[in-house]
Amino acid sequence: MTADDATSSSTRSNSDRIAALVSQAALRMDARQPEIARRMSDLIARDVSSLGGDHQLLELMHASTDANVKTVIHVLVNGIPIDRLQPNTAAVEYALRLAQRDIPANVLVRAYSVGKDDFIEQMFPDVQALECTTEEKFTVLHHMSTTAGHYVDYVSQLVFEIYERERERWISTRGNMHASLIHEVLSNRGVKPQIFERETGYRLDSTHVGLVIWSSENDVAPDELRPLEHVVRRLAAAAGTSGAPLITAVDRSTAWAWLPFASPSHKIDLDSIRAVAAEMPTCRISLGLMSPGTAGFRRTHEQAQAARRVAVAPGQSTQIVSFGDEGIAITSILAGDVDSTRAWVNEVLGALAFDDSNMEVLRETLRVFLISGENVSETATSMQLHRNSVRYRVKKAMIECGSENMANRIDIAVALNACHFLGPTILRPAPRAKP
Repeated sequence: MTADDATSSSTRSNSDRIAALVSQAALRMDARQPEIARRMSDLIARDVSSLGGDHQLLELMHASTDANVKTVIHVLVNGIPIDRLQPNTAAVEYALRLAQRDIPANVLVRAYSVGKDDFIEQMFPDVQALECTTEEKFTVLHHMSTTAGHYVDYVSQLVFEIYERERERWISTRGNMHASLIHEVLSNRGVKPQIFERETGYRLDSTHVGLVIWSSENDVAPDELRPLEHVVRRLAAAAGTSGAPLITAVDRSTAWAWLPFASPSHKIDLDSIRAVAAEMPTCRISLGLMSPGTAGFRRTHEQAQAARRVAVAPGQSTQIVSFGDEGIAITSILAGDVDSTRAWVNEVLGALAFDDSNMEVLRETLRVFLISGENVSETATSMQLHRNSVRYRVKKAMIECGSENMANRIDIAVALNACHFLGPTILRPAPRAKP
């Protein structure tokens, strides 16, 4: 064997050694992949404020992150060339939804950048645990971080192209002038009411009720917006509007709408609204309050969006949620910053904020008790309980949250209301029973 052959063989041997160590470290990461993906998703959710607490988008982001983490670990374990990969289904759908909702592309790019940095940081303990020299660990870390960087650059470019194509398609097909004028009014850019009425057929000097309507189906049909638009028109007829509703698509499964009324004193029959909505069980609706004029057009839409934040919280299944429903307005504000709300609720409620069935019973009894003006008989009737049961539960609930003297009634009532609507999102995992 010549000196060159020996050198070549040594190089191959060293390369194989590094590849094997990379695979070992990646397998360690694979064993805790759910934890890595969860931490990364939480980090992205905190960093990317444009998602605004939209649980559907957050779920898609979580699914995309999970799939990307699985893929890059698979690449590292098996040494797969990156240029053979395609974006996962969740990543593609996430990009499409961002494009359809006018969320800037830099939100997509930023998420991949944050994810890459976090993935590299989470490599350290697994590389450090390898049984090899310090120099080899450095080489392994360099190889893994370089591969992760190439993966993110490659995949993010592909999903960015998907985003751009969808953005162009969506703008060209959803009624460009119609949607553009609506967004300009919502952004308070001084659109003249006469121009708006001429282009859309809708009067800004009406009294408005804004609504958001969306499909709860996971697998959305291509023409899903048509039945939703049909529901909106049926709702308008049932509510006795003074004209045709204004409807604009947000994405393939969501639309914004406004119902016009001649007078702010008009009374809407919510029972008839619910009856119409019940004909399409897969649709969900959030409503704003009646509000007049151009400013009212914006305000009722903001309220409908706020009510939707509550409606899409995990565990919520009510088909129609109104900003005027008891507790919805304050909860919608709290839902805008889930991390801070969770911390505050835990401070106020103590052990009562644990996510288990016993605490849920105590929370609900105390909530109804406070809503009823601390009337034991009314609470008992409402919950179909004996009055002594109400007294027992209320006393035990106050002990659990450490506020037996009810000195902070308002905070407790608001925190209980948040738990009622937002549920597991802001509750603490129940402690495991000791063996």
